[in-house]
Amino acid sequence: MERGQVFDLLALLASNAQQRPAPNWTTGFDAARFLMRRIMQFNPIARARRNVARHYDIDGAIYDLFLDRDRQYSCGYFTDDIADLDEAQLAKKRHIAAKLALAAGQRVLDIGSGWGGLGIYVAKTARADVTGVTLSREQLSVSNQRAAREGLQRSVRFELKDYRKIGGCFDRVVSVGMFEHVGVNHYARYFRKIRQLLAEDGVALVHSIGRSEPPAATNPFIAKYIFPGGYIPALSEMVHAIERSGLIIADIEILRLHYAKTLRAWRERFLANWDKAASIRDERFCRMWEFYLAGSEAAFRYQGLVVFQVQLVKRIDALPLTRDYMADAEQRLLQQDDAVDARPRMAGE
Repeated sequence: MERGQVFDLLALLASNAQQRPAPNWTTGFDAARFLMRRIMQFNPIARARRNVARHYDIDGAIYDLFLDRDRQYSCGYFTDDIADLDEAQLAKKRHIAAKLALAAGQRVLDIGSGWGGLGIYVAKTARADVTGVTLSREQLSVSNQRAAREGLQRSVRFELKDYRKIGGCFDRVVSVGMFEHVGVNHYARYFRKIRQLLAEDGVALVHSIGRSEPPAATNPFIAKYIFPGGYIPALSEMVHAIERSGLIIADIEILRLHYAKTLRAWRERFLANWDKAASIRDERFCRMWEFYLAGSEAAFRYQGLVVFQVQLVKRIDALPLTRDYMADAEQRLLQQDDAVDARPRMAGE
C-alpha cells in the first residue's frame, strides 16, 4: 500500500460491489465452493479440536495486544457511539445475561467458553453455578486461572470438552461465538444437543455471526488461514435446524454494525502493537492478521454480515409474557456493575 491501509482498499472494493454485481464468470467458482462446503465443514471431534488449536492455541500474548481486558473475542454491544471497547464488551455480557433471565443457584452451561469472561461474569452477578467447555487448551488454562484468582472455584469450572460429549441437565445454556465453528453438517445435532441438555423450563441463547443473505460458502482466505472448518450461517439455516430439534424460538435480535465497530477497535489496537506482535510471531503473521481484521470489518459494513442472538426454550411459558424483563434485568446489572467499578480498590488490584 502506497497510501492508506489495507482496510481502505477492501472497503472501496466491498462498497463498489454493493452497486455492481460480480461478473458472470465468477458464478462457477461460487457454485463449486458451495457444493464443496459440506466436505470442508465436516467437523468430527478430532478435526474440530485441530481446527480450534489452529486459531486459539497460538501464543496468548497476541490476543492481549488487541482484545479488551476481559479477552472477549466476539461482538461487543455498543449502547452509544462513544462507548469504548471495554465498555462495549461489558455491555455485551449484561445484554446476554439479561436475556438468560438468570436466578441464583441455577446451573448454567457455557458452550465455547473462551477465556472465561462470560462464565465468571454470570457466576459473580447471578450467583449461578457455571460450567464452561472449550476445545482450546490455551483458553482452558487461562479460564481456570482466572476463576481461581476470583475465588470462584466452587461456582465456576472450565473443562476441555466437545459439546457433543457434554452430559447433565442445565437451567440455562449459552453459546457465544462458537456456532460459527459447528459446521453446516452438524447443525441438527447441535440444537438437538442443546434441547437434551436443557431443563424443561430452561432457556438457551445462541450468539453467532450470521449472513443477511441466503446460504453460501466460507470465504477461501478465512477458511485456509484463519478459521478452518468454520462457516457463517444464514438465519434460514439456523431456523430450519432449530425447528427440527423441538426447541421453540422465543426471541431473535439482529445486531447490525456492532461487530464492525468491534473489529475496527481490534484492528486499530493491533496496528498500534504491530512491533510487539511481530516479535511474538513474525511480519507475515502480522500482515495476515491485519488482512483478516480489515476484511472482516469491511464484510460487516458492506457485505451483509450481522450478528444473531437467538433465544430458545422448550416450554412456551418458560419466560415472562413480554420482553420488559430483559430491559429490567439489564438495568439492574448496569447498576451492579457501576457499584463494582465505584468500590475502593486495594493497591495492585
